[in-house]
Amino acid sequence: MEETFPDLGSLSDKELKDMIDNLTAEENEISYKRRVLHGKIDILRAELVNRLRHKREAGESMISGDDVEQLTKILAGETPSPTEDDSAA
Repeated sequence: MEETFPDLGSLSDKELKDMIDNLTAEENEISYKRRVLHGKIDILRAELVNRLRHKREAGESMISGDDVEQLTKILAGETPSPTEDDSAA
């Protein structure tokens, strides 16, 4: 749980600078993790595109019955939206 923001008027200049340094370091760490995750997502998407391209070239169906069933459920409103999934986690 995030701690509450302190009363800035009660902090010394050093405490303010330390807080800025700590939050900047935290931001840099989170930003790095985000870039790593985006890189992994890009690699996974490229692999999926490559596999789908090979399936198409081999004459295989690119859409399965499971895909059609899932789309039907989505269009019928039978699956939670991504934001609802996030709140359940």
